[in-house]
Amino acid sequence: MDEIDRRLLAALQRDATQSYATLAGTVGLSTGAVHDRVRKLREQQVIRRTTVDVDPGAVGRGVLAFVLVEANEWMGDQPTHDALAALPEVEEAHVIAGPASLLVKIRVGTPEQLQASLRRLFQVEGVTGTQTVVVLESFFERPLDPHPPTA
Repeated sequence: MDEIDRRLLAALQRDATQSYATLAGTVGLSTGAVHDRVRKLREQQVIRRTTVDVDPGAVGRGVLAFVLVEANEWMGDQPTHDALAALPEVEEAHVIAGPASLLVKIRVGTPEQLQASLRRLFQVEGVTGTQTVVVLESFFERPLDPHPPTA
């Protein structure tokens, strides 16, 4: 991946509805060359999907929580993945090192729905406890910067 690919990724993250002609103007290539690069980025799974950023509060999912899931066994296998993926309120699930086995991001509409979600988490095989942090306000959520980090 070169600097042009990184600039294309940054531009697409700002607005994925841009035409190839607009993107071409942004990075200084022809429309055809940009189309080929974007196609290759999709084929290589660098671009995993194209989506719309929806305001969670506007669709009744204004309660955001991060949950540390404690377990009595390894949770990094397919059964755990499948159990968490079956819960529509779980937006992200990560196997972690540290004080817990998993970190789960949940979005729901009410505190009562959060409580119901936590009950469902306890039904996942191996789960022994949770520590929940409820977000009061989000300053920002940043898209991934496609440029390598600088020291």
